Amino acid sequence: LSFHHLIPRKVHRRPRFRRRYRPEQLKRSGLMLCALCHKQIHRFYTELELAERLNTREALLAEPRVARFVSWARRQR
Repeated sequence: LSFHHLIPRKVHRRPRFRRRYRPEQLKRSGLMLCALCHKQIHRFYTELELAERLNTREALLAEPRVARFVSWARRQR
């Protein structure tokens, strides 16, 4: 498993994210994902998309591409 920052580290220094979130929120908010899912999420979306609209577990799972991939990944052994 690997840690996926819900707000990618690349955008932590941008002023709008610094105003919205405390530094500890930026560092700690995340999910533990399998390496395959983590890699695929970063292939599907840009860092800015992840930070602005896909910054919760629910938002990620509601995305059709992510939901399809997770469904496929669960069937793999």
